[in-house]
Amino acid sequence: MQRLTIDVDGVATSYLSAGDPAHPAVLLLHGTFWSRVWQPVLDELAAAGLHCVAVDLPGLGRSGGELTVDTASVPALAAWVERFAHAVGITGPVRLAAHDIGGGIAQHLLVHGGIEVSHLALVNAVMYDSWPVPAVARFRDPAVVAATTHEEILSARRAAITRCLDRAATPELVEEYLSPWLDARVARSWMALAGAADNRHTQALVPALRASATPKLLVWGEDDPFQRIEHAERFAREMPHARLVRIPHASHFPAENDPGAVSAALRDFFLA
Repeated sequence: MQRLTIDVDGVATSYLSAGDPAHPAVLLLHGTFWSRVWQPVLDELAAAGLHCVAVDLPGLGRSGGELTVDTASVPALAAWVERFAHAVGITGPVRLAAHDIGGGIAQHLLVHGGIEVSHLALVNAVMYDSWPVPAVARFRDPAVVAATTHEEILSARRAAITRCLDRAATPELVEEYLSPWLDARVARSWMALAGAADNRHTQALVPALRASATPKLLVWGEDDPFQRIEHAERFAREMPHARLVRIPHASHFPAENDPGAVSAALRDFFLA
């Protein structure tokens, strides 16, 4: 696994890459966090014969740029992911995995995207009207954004990361996850992403998803307090060619709580 940089729209874009580029491509999307959420499973997936690319969305993680409410919407980010995929040479059918709000982007790409999605895996992702959660929704109010200091964002992100890691949380790992937000630019981008969070985007996709024959996998930490497993259960019931893999004793970052189970579920799905 290595961290690489490529130019997208004139901005340095950071991503994790693991595996042989000649192998089938897996594009992995994050949401209100960054590509670090995928790190525990990338080497296992690469060893199984997949080429994994986990990107940092613009303005987030280690990528340059800065999001606005307009550029942080699900449709706008889906269009950006298309441009990133073409920049790194992912042009054929792609296996798509997504976490958190990245799941909204992935569902949009499946229905409307300019890249062909052969498999869709959602890991503790948003769907239907499951989002934004209250801690994110409050930033839809410009007055809240204007009144929020950088230190307040850091404190809130630290608390959220600790809950997401659950039993995997150590002071060192929490600070590693938090490190991008030390940059005020990233904190502003995160507030823009939160401000653009709108479940009308995912709800509008439901009819097309119900008509889609694309294989769909849900991998879910059962103890997630943010994206509850009831949403995944509903998706698995209602959507064709969809199944749910439950990860016991795991929270919003199941890859940190049980990387073996998450990587095995994704590997078996993507290579079936």
